[in-house]
Amino acid sequence: MIRIVTYNEIDREEWKTLVQESRTGTWFQSPEAYAFFATQKDVMEPFVIGVTGYGLPVTDKPESDPGAPGNETLRGVCVGYVTKERSGWKQFFTRRAIITGGVCLAENATSKETDALLTAIREQMSRKCIYIEMRNFEDYSKWKEAFERAGFAYKRHLNFHVDPATTPLSDNRKRQIKKSDAVIQPAKSEAEIREWYQVLENLYKTKVRTPLWPEEFFVEAYRQGVGKFMLVKHDGKVIGGTMIVASTGCVYEWFECGLNSEYKEQYPSVMATYAGIQWAKEHGCARYDMMGAGEPGVPYGVRDFKSEFGGKLVEHGRFLCVAKPLLYKIGAWGVKLLRKRI
Repeated sequence: MIRIVTYNEIDREEWKTLVQESRTGTWFQSPEAYAFFATQKDVMEPFVIGVTGYGLPVTDKPESDPGAPGNETLRGVCVGYVTKERSGWKQFFTRRAIITGGVCLAENATSKETDALLTAIREQMSRKCIYIEMRNFEDYSKWKEAFERAGFAYKRHLNFHVDPATTPLSDNRKRQIKKSDAVIQPAKSEAEIREWYQVLENLYKTKVRTPLWPEEFFVEAYRQGVGKFMLVKHDGKVIGGTMIVASTGCVYEWFECGLNSEYKEQYPSVMATYAGIQWAKEHGCARYDMMGAGEPGVPYGVRDFKSEFGGKLVEHGRFLCVAKPLLYKIGAWGVKLLRKRI
């Protein structure tokens, strides 16, 4: 029997084990991620949806054989959050469910188990959101048909995976890092996090032009030890830095920023990403995940920037389910208009 389970019904040890052992497991699908999201209810509503079954952890087990009775185990889990803009009409038109990293599935999850989990996500979240977006960090091609059956359309999206131990930097990056006399240091106080946030906020207002979590989100991440903050400093001033999260041998570059115009000769954004990669190398991590490089075929300066760190360009895409098509179109139009006006 296949069963959809909620947060209170999921065995914590099974959850941890699934995330650690699954190829699609990431920090963002872990109990630790949910615990942190649950402290941020002013800006998000976190959720957990899981599926259990009786499949045995044997890859050559035929799908028609459900395994031994009474051996119910967690076969897949999804951690995400519902969020929206915090002011005016934008709240109504920006309600969305984000599943960072994509769902976590057992390697031998059956089509029935996968269908049940994805259908439950669509049905439960469609009541609350205009759309549901899964931002994949791994290859889900073996389950692509299951996503389509559940109403999730595949959208092309690129990313870079860097091997911290062996990937060579471009000659340009090597020159910039050697030339800079900025200092890389881990954050040592909440005051430094707040100083770094001012740099990040300015970047989002002037260039990124997408919503950004409030300052307290990052301060709380620092307090809880969720994020590792590697700061770039010059003459004692924070001029850039990166926030990374790590799990199962992988480091994720969640946020990165730098005062590049004001400190051109220090290359703060370059130093920030380099700091994250070095942290991953020093801690024996096999991958540094840059968490996105835009759509293929569409010019994107961020992709050009990331490409010089020597990573492998991959396309694991995104899965999108639009629950309310008309509101989705209006919201997308409004976002484009706001970006042009900024």
